[in-house]
Amino acid sequence: MKIGIDLGGTKTEAILIDHNGKELSRKRIKTEKNYQGTLNGIKSLVVEFENEFGLVESVGIGMPGAISVDSSLVKNANSIWLNGKPIKKDLENRLDREINLENDANCFALSEAVDGAGKKYPVVFGVIIGTGVGGGIIVNKKVLQGINKIGGEWGHIPLPNRTDLEKQHSNKCYCGLSGCMETYVSGPGFTSIFNSINNENLDSHQIIEGYHKKDNRCVEALDNYVDHLARGLSLIVNILDPDVIVLGGGMSNIDYIYENINNQLQNYVFSYTLRTKVVKNFHGDSGGVRGAAWL
Repeated sequence: MKIGIDLGGTKTEAILIDHNGKELSRKRIKTEKNYQGTLNGIKSLVVEFENEFGLVESVGIGMPGAISVDSSLVKNANSIWLNGKPIKKDLENRLDREINLENDANCFALSEAVDGAGKKYPVVFGVIIGTGVGGGIIVNKKVLQGINKIGGEWGHIPLPNRTDLEKQHSNKCYCGLSGCMETYVSGPGFTSIFNSINNENLDSHQIIEGYHKKDNRCVEALDNYVDHLARGLSLIVNILDPDVIVLGGGMSNIDYIYENINNQLQNYVFSYTLRTKVVKNFHGDSGGVRGAAWL
């Protein structure tokens, strides 16, 4: 048996699977937004599974950011209380075993490449569009981390060809830069831009509801969102040229994206034909927990 844990900014989800990938149990808890609370939450999930099912073969954890090659400390996590912390060492001490640790977007991409929406393809780019924005590159069912451990981090490239209006209504990114894709296509980025333009205080669900009610402001917001997504993903296609792009995270549940994204992407890719397709995940918007188990 294997335990996979997806450490998110708002929730921590754990799954127990057997060697064939069959799900035996799943549990979700609130993520404590402090370092010690986060460690305690992860330990509690492992202990609970093992008390019920017995000792497991491995524990894999998907987390935001990456582990620095130089310092072994967390870097680039949008859950900023993790940055600069020796999370792998501390968790191994608390759990009294070796653990497998990987970027959460890489875990999501691995899950979809192994037995999900990308299982038929050799090169898969997995995208997280949720509280934050991330990406993972899978080649022949293996994670491509890169020498700096930042392979696939498209959330912190700037939105191409920003207009003055787009510059005016975007927030500075937590990473310290301006114009990052995360500030446009994450859930908070999407709602922040809408509320800034329309002087409102709606959440993403209310904006989507407004779209279904034919509110022109909400229709325009979704059109702009798909355009932002296509512009950002066009850079991935131009550089990596993946077979398929699989979307995950809370924003990936919006059907409007799949009705329009592939045609919009064609407008920006450097090719007369576009064989790469953008598709919805197979294992759900938090499927990275399965990828963590497969680590």
